[in-house]
Amino acid sequence: MNEKIWLSSPHMGGNEQVYVKEAFDTNWIAPLGPHVDGFEKDLAAFTGTKQVAALSSGTSAIHLALILLDVKAGDEVLCQSFTFSASANPIVYQGATPIFIDSEKDTWNMCPVHLRTAITGRIKKGKKPKAIIPVHLYGMPGKMKEIIQVAKEFEIPVIEDAAEALGSTLDGQACGSFGDLGILSFNGNKIITTSGGGALISNNEAYISKARFLATQARDAAPHYQHSHIGYNYRMSNVCAAIGRGQLEVLLKRVEQRRANYSFYAEALKDIPGIIFLNEPAGYFSNRWLTSITVDPALTGGVTRETIRLALENENIESRPLWKPMHLQPVFEQAPFYGDGTSEKLFEQGLCLPSGSNLDTQSLERVTAIIKSLF
Repeated sequence: MNEKIWLSSPHMGGNEQVYVKEAFDTNWIAPLGPHVDGFEKDLAAFTGTKQVAALSSGTSAIHLALILLDVKAGDEVLCQSFTFSASANPIVYQGATPIFIDSEKDTWNMCPVHLRTAITGRIKKGKKPKAIIPVHLYGMPGKMKEIIQVAKEFEIPVIEDAAEALGSTLDGQACGSFGDLGILSFNGNKIITTSGGGALISNNEAYISKARFLATQARDAAPHYQHSHIGYNYRMSNVCAAIGRGQLEVLLKRVEQRRANYSFYAEALKDIPGIIFLNEPAGYFSNRWLTSITVDPALTGGVTRETIRLALENENIESRPLWKPMHLQPVFEQAPFYGDGTSEKLFEQGLCLPSGSNLDTQSLERVTAIIKSLF
């Protein structure tokens, strides 16, 4: 069988082992420690935010953000429908109801028009939403300026899910830094990884201070273990942060490599009718975490997204359909949805191609040759 080509595998940079060895040599094999402090400072500098809390996952970051914004049982939270379930699950952890918003075609992210419609609609029903969760899918920035404008008009805080968009910018400003709170993920398949991990970022120092408190089991200042709040075991370990510090040193290189993958695919497949790439609008800079295409069978002579996916799978190459929208998921089928079917069509026609920063030219040529053979 041919060698496996993964969708997006971890890619070490070199200094990760140096930092991890230091953690072992100093016996900081525990939650927290100097590498956590250093990783948080490095992330704050990179994203241009004042404070960062390094956590165990991006999901825990969203959960804490909702708690900080006082989201409780019976509340409603507006959430992008076209996303991974981790963007929406923490809403339900709090006993709140997700209100799903469709995408727009320019970036595939939350549509500001449908967002406004949803807000006015929920207010008419007597429920002003407590928060808005837009997502930057596959590294492409969403329309944050328009979303923030709507959010400010209705005085609703924004939790910006930049789990897939570290290194992406909008008019030079880092994704994750537009909202009241920003979310990062360092899962194994992300552009940089700590094996598992995430972060909560903000310019509101009080939010991050409280997040750190809640993430360490909400232990009160006392010589004994005393608790006045419900807490969580959500802090990042010193060893994971050590990996993250090494990864962050090569982030810009990883962005360059991922963008090179996109350019290779776009050039190699440009002459095939019906295979469409998502271009960057003016002022948008995507890290191109995953190169994603849509496949229109009306233009391809019947070749579908699934035709391509199965052909790649048959050659031991991993690809993946675009996210199935949350409003179509069985677990959320009762949740309200505002949209026009854009995300549903993207799911039906969309495919993520292998995009790891460690892919070589031979692997990229192998992928495109298989796709071309279908035509």
